[in-house]
Amino acid sequence: MKKMITAALLLGAALLPINTMAMPEAFIAGVHYKSTAQLLATSSEDKVEVIEMFSYACPHCYDLDPLVEEWKKTIPENVVFVAVPAIFRDSWLELAKLFYTAEATGDLEKLHPLIFKAIHVEKRRMVTEEDMLNFAADQGIDRESFEKMMNSFAVKGKVKKALIMSQLSGITGVPSMIVNGKYISDAPMAGGQPNLLKAVDFLILKESE
Repeated sequence: MKKMITAALLLGAALLPINTMAMPEAFIAGVHYKSTAQLLATSSEDKVEVIEMFSYACPHCYDLDPLVEEWKKTIPENVVFVAVPAIFRDSWLELAKLFYTAEATGDLEKLHPLIFKAIHVEKRRMVTEEDMLNFAADQGIDRESFEKMMNSFAVKGKVKKALIMSQLSGITGVPSMIVNGKYISDAPMAGGQPNLLKAVDFLILKESE
């Protein structure tokens, strides 16, 4: 009897990795994720690119952001993460300018959570360029330098690319995750925000094979 129990335990241990590996198969094409409207160019040829399409104005993006920050600590070395502000209205375009200006000046790490907080907790008006510049100045950033960067060709070029991606990707809302320019998933498709990141992990494995 003891030998039979031992054999059963060994068999169960041997099957555990297989079952664990098989779990991501619960994510089904057309249900939990779908193909992009067209194949999108990626920023890296030798890495799997994950893009988060988001907007600072979106409350669901605000809720997802801390989960994404923790998830980013777990991604493998063959993955590159890129945040792209979606643009579906004029005010979102101004927020995209704020994002890329902060990135260009080296202030994004500081400002990123503060922008979300200003909009969703403090209920601060963040619609026009003047609103963005006032916000940056309130955070101790030189207003004149920030305004100059905000109206630079570099920032305008990145905003234009974000606008094109918003139109070509086929996303219908934010936050949405795009994996390797091929697949899209969002919280409603994946079954909630935590499952969204699990779906992204599944697609990363799919693209890493």
